[in-house]
Amino acid sequence: MTPIFLILAAVLFSGFLYIGRGYWAWVSVLVVGLGAWALTGVDTPVAFAAAVIAALVLATLFGVPAIRRRLIAAPIMGLVRSFLPRIGETERIALEAGTVWWDGELFSGNPDWRRLLDFKPKPLTERERAFLDGPVEELCRMIDDWRIAQDRDLPPEAWDFMKRERFFGMIVPEEYGGLGFSAIANSAVVTKVSSRSVAAGCTVMVPNSLGPAELILHYGTEAQKDHYLPRLARGEEVPCFALTEPHAGSDAASGRATGVVGLGTFDGEEVTGIRLNWQKRYITLAPVATVIGLSFRLLDPDGLLGGEEDRGITCALIPRHLPGIGIGDRHDPMGVAFQNGPITGTDVFVPLDFVIGGVDGVGQGWRMLMDCLAAGRAISLPALSVAAIELAARTTGAYATVREQFSMPIGRFEGIEEALARIGGNAYMMNAARVLTCGAVDAGEKPAVLSAIVKAYLTEGMRESVADAMDILAGAAVCRGPGNDLSRIYTAVPIGITVEGANILTRSLIIFGQGSIRCHPFVQDEMQAIAENDLGRFDRAFFGHLGFVFSNAVRAFGLAITQGRLAKVPGTRSTAPYFRALTRLSAAFALVTDTALGTMGGALKRREKISGRLADALAWMYLASAALKRFHDADYPAADLAYLRWSCDLALYKIEGALRGVLDNLPNRPAAALVRLLAFPMGARARPPGDDLGAEVARGLLDGNEARLRLSADIFVPGADEDGLGKLEAALELVVLAQGVRIKIRDAVRSGDLEAAPADTIAERAAAKGIITADERRRAEAAEKARDAVIQVGAYDADTYDSLKG
Repeated sequence: MTPIFLILAAVLFSGFLYIGRGYWAWVSVLVVGLGAWALTGVDTPVAFAAAVIAALVLATLFGVPAIRRRLIAAPIMGLVRSFLPRIGETERIALEAGTVWWDGELFSGNPDWRRLLDFKPKPLTERERAFLDGPVEELCRMIDDWRIAQDRDLPPEAWDFMKRERFFGMIVPEEYGGLGFSAIANSAVVTKVSSRSVAAGCTVMVPNSLGPAELILHYGTEAQKDHYLPRLARGEEVPCFALTEPHAGSDAASGRATGVVGLGTFDGEEVTGIRLNWQKRYITLAPVATVIGLSFRLLDPDGLLGGEEDRGITCALIPRHLPGIGIGDRHDPMGVAFQNGPITGTDVFVPLDFVIGGVDGVGQGWRMLMDCLAAGRAISLPALSVAAIELAARTTGAYATVREQFSMPIGRFEGIEEALARIGGNAYMMNAARVLTCGAVDAGEKPAVLSAIVKAYLTEGMRESVADAMDILAGAAVCRGPGNDLSRIYTAVPIGITVEGANILTRSLIIFGQGSIRCHPFVQDEMQAIAENDLGRFDRAFFGHLGFVFSNAVRAFGLAITQGRLAKVPGTRSTAPYFRALTRLSAAFALVTDTALGTMGGALKRREKISGRLADALAWMYLASAALKRFHDADYPAADLAYLRWSCDLALYKIEGALRGVLDNLPNRPAAALVRLLAFPMGARARPPGDDLGAEVARGLLDGNEARLRLSADIFVPGADEDGLGKLEAALELVVLAQGVRIKIRDAVRSGDLEAAPADTIAERAAAKGIITADERRRAEAAEKARDAVIQVGAYDADTYDSLKG
């Protein structure tokens, strides 16, 4: 009977661990062992009795919380406290900023897919849709990005129009004269405008992201709201926010800007105020701003406010006209002509009530910034990225159909097809992440980790897609001119990569560094319990964490050897395998995460390559989740299945590669070997998208197919008479209309009925021989004429060339 008891013990142990009942897992083994001993005969009653007593003691010791806390948790708490890394105040505020949403499910090792699929993102309202179809469309028709590059600014009528139509007040509530738009509407506006002009997109996004309007809205006094919000909404005040300094870029909390509390004269009266000194740079809209949101460290050496001398980072509203302010100079960010420049301040005195939030806002600046950034980072740059990716998809799909080499459209070449597949797949997946994350913000979340993910990984998706588009258009993309829509986006890519937390920093430090504490089910509770010396809370968190590790070890192994079939997941025949694979990898991620945290401790903060790989795994799990959510919300359209499969295949490959990369480089080699056996017992299983799938994705962008329109539905499409995309769209329509005629001509040449001739004369010859009709000839010649026009590039005489800018 011994094998039966061993099997029973193994099943109970694994089963209880799989469902997260760690205590009952080992208790069940004890019970089965004692039962087997009793049933097979007790030769030494004293030993049996001792074993029973030992089992009861262990069960009581670990099963009765009051006893466990005193005898086990207390010494462990002291031990953990001794090697826990010290977290400073600014780091603590950053870690605690925002909320945990779907990222928490991914960290859990057992994501609740119904929670994601049942989530209903807020759709655009009729008023928001009307704004997109009306003022946004009109603004896009009004501006010319090539002209903006030459003039180094948006035209005056565009500035006036944006102010009049309240583009700068999208986040300002209607009660203050703003538009009061949702996050998804804000994102949609930025996407559409950015697809027309990056300079215009930046101009629109900045007043509606982290800056005076948002800070006043959430933290300002009633007087500040009543004064500034209506003026900001109407464009009477143009805002900027001054955070970055020459010596404080990514490490913004270490800025040298200071404000000293003291008495001074303002508007002829002596008041308690702040004397400010600062040097700021890279400040968008600074050259034209009328009100500056300023971040600085506030000092109170004379104790006028009471309390400590160093009051911490504070934010204030500084009018442009005050003496001592140096403003108006411009930086030149990659030749992209949005307003950006430095600001300096020397002994600038302002009253204390200029602090955002008044006296209550003193020292709260860093918390304000982190809380707002937790949501705001999810909107602006992801929208800009999707604009670039969708423009790349729309442009390359058309160009690869119209442009021919070796007597065939270049989109038929596998090398081009490979790049088109990446563009099409990115367009589907990245926009899915944009929409889902904005939906979370509209639902009241401030998803700090997810907003960092979409900022970093969507801008990286933009970098890849725009580079692929440049490769496909080749010389047509290299030679700048009015008809080149890609070159200016290509030069703008590093801007999105760099701002709001450079991607290197975001990937290697922020995403997993914050996620491992905020999103992990137990780590933050353990840290707070130690900080507050709360033994009861630590006991629950620590033993919950211990059970979590063992549960994920069993789950990761079980899901790996069954290819996720143990997981109960939703979906259809085509999507359920992806839900299962992501559940399996979520368990592996949780196990690898706890192994890294447990074996490296505080040193993990300094091992940025490992942290970056863990960020990769988390990010690609989220991107795959977003793609599945998009497919589900669209009611599983067969036409999008290839794009979903491409997105998920790539994501699974990236996730597995990232986790295996962590294990390859984990310093504790025995732990790495054990976890590799548990999480990947069958080795690497994920594969990148196959060639046939890539070909299917690419073909969706060619020949005027509907997929190209769906994947670029959020961008502005100019009229058929406009250089660039407008004329390219018109040429595509004519080329597609003439495809049947070209097949007739090609077949006639192959059969010997028609002699080969240049493309601009062969239709005439084919018509003369009766191979095509007169109407078909007109179609073929119209297509050839349009094709010839759109493949031309800019060329300038010497004087004109010398005058070109941007």
